[in-house]
Amino acid sequence: MTALGRRDFLKSMSVIGVAAGFKVTPRYYPDAKLELTVSELEYRRTKAGRSLLARIYQPTGAGPFPIVLDLHGGAWNNKDRKAEEPMDRAIASSGVLVVAIDMTLAPEAPYPACIQDANYAVRWLKTKGAMWNGDPSRIGVYGSSSGGHVAELLAMRPRDPRYNAIPLTGGPAVDASVAYIAMRSPISNTFARFQNAETLKRDAMVTNNKTFFVPWDSIHESNPQEILDRREPVTKIPFLIMQGALDDNVRPAVQEKFAQTYKAAGGDIQYRLFEGCEHEWVATPGPQTDRAREMVKAFIAQQVNGKK
Repeated sequence: MTALGRRDFLKSMSVIGVAAGFKVTPRYYPDAKLELTVSELEYRRTKAGRSLLARIYQPTGAGPFPIVLDLHGGAWNNKDRKAEEPMDRAIASSGVLVVAIDMTLAPEAPYPACIQDANYAVRWLKTKGAMWNGDPSRIGVYGSSSGGHVAELLAMRPRDPRYNAIPLTGGPAVDASVAYIAMRSPISNTFARFQNAETLKRDAMVTNNKTFFVPWDSIHESNPQEILDRREPVTKIPFLIMQGALDDNVRPAVQEKFAQTYKAAGGDIQYRLFEGCEHEWVATPGPQTDRAREMVKAFIAQQVNGKK
C-alpha cells in the first residue's frame, strides 16, 4: 500500500468510526514508507543541570501513530539519543512515532538514575505524545545493550518508587507501564556480563560496571535474570530479543537462559539468534541489519494489530 493509499484508507475508516460512535485506532502497516520530520527538545534536566534531549522522528500524516521510546546503549556510561538513528529512522518511516532520549550517564549519577529517566520519559510521552500525532494509549520500547537492561527494568517494575522518583508536573497522573519491548543484545544478566568482562580482561567494561552499580550490590538487585530467579513479583509484557551468535560481550547462552526463564515465569518472549553477528551488528548495513529492522517492525505490528 502506498503512503497516499494508506492515508486515504485511514481517513475513510476514521469517518466510518466517528459516524458509528466509536473510537478507531488505525492499524499499523510495517511495509509503509512515509516521510519524516525530525525535531528535538529538552524533556528534562539532570541533577547536575545537563539538558537531556528527546529526538522525535514524526511520520507525515494525521495518525495517530504507534509510539516507540528508544533507549540507547553505551554500557550506562556513554552515547546518547543519536546512537540508534538508522534503526529509529527505519521504524519511524513505516508509520511509528519514535522518540529517542538522552539518559543520565553513570559518571553523572549511578543506578538507578537512567531508569528514572526512562520511567519519566514514558509518563511524559503519555501526556505529550498526541502533540506529534502519536497514540499514547499503548507505548512500546526499543532498547539496545545497556538500554535493553534499562528497558527490562522499566517493563518489569513500572511502578517501583525508586524508578518513579522524578515527578511529572503539569499533567495528569499516569504510570510508566509500557505495552511491549523490542531489544538488541540486552544486558539481561548484569553480573554474568561483568564476569565475562573480567575473564576477557576488558578493563574499560569492568570500570563501566563499577561506575554504574553503586553500591556494588545493586548489580544483583537490578539484575533481570536474578529478579526472575528470586521470583520477585514483576509485570510481564511481550519481549523480543535479537541476539548475535558471535557476541562475546553479551553471551548467547546467557541471553537464551534469560529468555527461557522469562517464558517459564509466564512471560511472552521471542528470542531470535542472528548467525555471524557480533554485539552491535546493526551498526553495519547488510542483510542481517535489514533482517533486524524488519523483525522489529513485524513485532510492533503483532502488538499493535493483534497477533495472527
